Amino acid sequence: MKLNKYIDHTLLKATATKDEIRKLCKEAVKNDFYAVCVNSCFVEYAKQYLEDSDVKLAAVIGFPLGAMDIESKVYEAKKAIDLGADEIDMVINIGFLKSCDYLFVRNEIEAVKNVIGDKVLKVILETCYLTDEEIIVAAQLAINAKADFIKTSTGFGTSGAEIKDVALMKEVVCDFAKIKASGGIKNKETAELFIAAGADRIGTSSGIAIVSE
Repeated sequence: MKLNKYIDHTLLKATATKDEIRKLCKEAVKNDFYAVCVNSCFVEYAKQYLEDSDVKLAAVIGFPLGAMDIESKVYEAKKAIDLGADEIDMVINIGFLKSCDYLFVRNEIEAVKNVIGDKVLKVILETCYLTDEEIIVAAQLAINAKADFIKTSTGFGTSGAEIKDVALMKEVVCDFAKIKASGGIKNKETAELFIAAGADRIGTSSGIAIVSE
């Protein structure tokens, strides 16, 4: 198992500087990580440091709360793709999901997927706020809206990824979508446990520590 090819090398904190983003990208290239994951304002800046490499560039959308209108998420996603992002990690409207407004949630996922075309869409459920039943519903909505990945967490909620949630998500999505586990994955052993549970990608700010073990 080549752990480096599972890793989305991530820096999403509010205080992230351009120097730190440049360092993130150079680390990703050096370690041959699958992707880097940054806030959308850094897409154009990060892209220049990933040129001539196989490392993909992912941008988070509606991050970290997911609590804005569909048009705002669509605009942010399209702008990120236009500036060079290869993948979009969008946060669903968690409050609307918990309000059982499932049509809205499906529509926003579908709208973002439509605007980014064949680029990869990862849908962040923020599982720490959801019951098992809500995780199942959210995963089904994402599949129906043609999302490519279901993702556990932003890393900014009350807790991050949980093995039980990844296993549950895997039962729902089967082979219709892939799974990204993110939030609190800081060492090789934990990363391997999530992969064994069904994760196809690991989002972490500890990628260097994981591959160095």
